[in-house]
Amino acid sequence: MRRLLKISFDLSLLSFIPVISWFLLGILIDSSLINIFTLTYPFQFIYYILKSIFSTGANISKEKDKNNDSVMSGLVLGSIVSTIFFCIILFNIDNYIEFMNMDVSIYKTFTIYSVLSLYICLEFAMILDKLYYEDKNTLANKYSLIFNLLNFILLIGTSLITKDQMIIVLATLIPLSLFTIYIVIKNSDKFKFHFNLFNCIKYDSVELFNNISFFIIFLFGLSNALEYGEKYATALTFIALITDTQWDTADAIVTTATIDISRKNFNYKEHRNNAYKLLSILFLTTLIMYFALYRFYDLDFQITFIYLSFEIVNFLIYPIYRIKTCYLQLEWSSLKTTSNKMVSSILRMFLSLLKTPFCTGIGQVCSSIYQFVTVNIFFHNHYKVQNNGEVLLKS
Repeated sequence: MRRLLKISFDLSLLSFIPVISWFLLGILIDSSLINIFTLTYPFQFIYYILKSIFSTGANISKEKDKNNDSVMSGLVLGSIVSTIFFCIILFNIDNYIEFMNMDVSIYKTFTIYSVLSLYICLEFAMILDKLYYEDKNTLANKYSLIFNLLNFILLIGTSLITKDQMIIVLATLIPLSLFTIYIVIKNSDKFKFHFNLFNCIKYDSVELFNNISFFIIFLFGLSNALEYGEKYATALTFIALITDTQWDTADAIVTTATIDISRKNFNYKEHRNNAYKLLSILFLTTLIMYFALYRFYDLDFQITFIYLSFEIVNFLIYPIYRIKTCYLQLEWSSLKTTSNKMVSSILRMFLSLLKTPFCTGIGQVCSSIYQFVTVNIFFHNHYKVQNNGEVLLKS
C-alpha cells in the first residue's frame, strides 16, 4: 500500500496542479479560461499513447526481455517522436480550436500553453517511470513535488503580477523546461540503442489501444457535446475538473500491478484491496471538491449530478477489471485482451457520437460494464485465485 500511495502521490500532483491552476486562472485572468481544460482534453491521450510505447512498454521490456538498453533507447526515441507530434499540433492550433466550436481569439494563447505543458510533462513522466521500475520511489516523489510546485508558483505567481497572457506562458514554461532537462540529464544512463518496438507495443497494448480510442472518442465526443450550449459545457467541464486528478491518480493501480506481474510477484487480493482503499480516498476528495466549488459556478444541479453519476459507476467497478486486464495482458494473451479492449472502445466510440449532451458519459459507463463482464469471464475461465491471493492457472 505504501508503494501504491507513493506512485499515486506523483500522479496526483502531475494532474492536480494543472486542475487547480485552471480554476485559479479562471478567477485571476478570464473566467472563460477554465474551458481550456475541456478544449485540450483529447491531447492528454496523445501523451498517454507515447508514454505507453516509449516509457511503460520500454520498462516492461527491460524486466521481461532483460534488455537493459530498452529504457534509455525508449526515452531518446520517445522524445524525438513526441517533439514531432506536438509540433504538428501547434502548427494547426487555430484549426483545432475552431473544430472544437470555440473562439480562437479568446483561447489561443493558453491552448498553446496547455499543449506545451503536456509535452514537458511527458518528458518528465518518462523519467519518473524509469525511477519507479528502479524502486527509486522516494526520489521520484521529490522530483515530482519540485516540478509541480515550480509549475504552480510560476504560473499563478506571474498571473498575480501581470495579465499579459504571453508573458505568463513564457515565464512559466521556460524555467519548467530547464528543470526537466536537468532531471533528464541527471538520471540518464550510458546505453547502446536497442529498442524492440514490437515488444514495447505488445506489453502495454491494452493501454495503448485504450488511449488511441480515447483520443478519438474525446476528440469527436467533446466536439459533439459542446454543441449543446454553455449550460452543458460548464457542467461537463466542472465534473471533469473534480474527477480528472482522481482518474489520473488511479493509474497507480495499473502501474503497481504491472510491475509485480512482470516480476512474478503478484497477489491479486492485495492489489484489489489496496486499489479500493486508494479509490475510497479519491472518491472522498471528489465529493469535497464538488461541494466546495459548486457554488462558485452557475451550474444546473440536475445536469451536473447526471455527469457525476457516470463517474460514480466507473469508480465502483474500475479496480477489478483493470487489475485483471493487466494480468491477462501479460500472462494470458496480449492479442485477445487487446481485441476485447478494442470491442469496448468501439462500443464507447459509437455511443459517444449519440446526439445527446451526455454522450461521453453514456459511452464511458457502457464500455466499463462491458469490460467488467468480459474480463471476469476470461479471467475465471483460465485462472483461479487462492485464499492467500495467489493466482494459479486452471488445469
